[in-house]
Amino acid sequence: MRPVLYLSHGSPSLTLIDHPARDFLAALGERLPRPRGALVISAHYETPDVALGAAQAPATWHDFHGFPKALYEARYPARGLPGQAAGLARSLQAAGIAVRLEPERALDHGIWSPLSLVWPRADVPLMPVSVPMALSETQRQQVAIELGRFAEREGLWLIGSGAATHNLGDRRAEGSAPDPWARMFHDWARTAAERGDATALSSWRESAPYAAYAHPTAEHFLPLAMCVAALEGRPMVTLHESFMQGNISMLCLLDAETAGLMQPASAVLG
Repeated sequence: MRPVLYLSHGSPSLTLIDHPARDFLAALGERLPRPRGALVISAHYETPDVALGAAQAPATWHDFHGFPKALYEARYPARGLPGQAAGLARSLQAAGIAVRLEPERALDHGIWSPLSLVWPRADVPLMPVSVPMALSETQRQQVAIELGRFAEREGLWLIGSGAATHNLGDRRAEGSAPDPWARMFHDWARTAAERGDATALSSWRESAPYAAYAHPTAEHFLPLAMCVAALEGRPMVTLHESFMQGNISMLCLLDAETAGLMQPASAVLG
């Protein structure tokens, strides 16, 4: 079994505001099987090649500006997975993939912000995994496959945190309906993930509608592409769809096998 979860994390303020995605994430942890730990690919951990966070007790990194004081006071004291990070590094190196360990790497808000809603007790150990920006699409797919296989061998989950659409220059007032470009790209990405079509996602710049507008830079899209590639053709299931600030997709997906083990939302809501 290879649990792979994709979360669109939105603004850090999601943890504070009333929003459908916040309600969904706050209930999600009680619906999911409990992981013994997770590798987390974060859009806010960009490196040329692959890097792994290897801190025993990673700090909470407030890597943003201009938000309410409560966000800067937040702490998410999840334990790290330094031993597993070293083991993953060996596995990647054996596959010919360059990798380095970062023993001081903190949890950026792409990790702690959504997961503080999913697992508020911070009782799931986490390993930050970078988005390797300088690799080719083929190389990044191979990295994702190795991540998925390692997570499965170790009984861990693989989580990707990004945004299915991410053009911060075209945000709207909260509650606004998404513009057609955002809806079309979101639908295309969701459908490809539901098919398990890593090939389509790897060629997103050429084949997706409004690709360059939906993602002026790639870092928030690549965690989704890597999650799908890690499943090696197995489909994902859509758990949640909404938009934040009009055009920022809050799409959330889970591999179909793990989705079949989820409790229904009604069981959590009582």
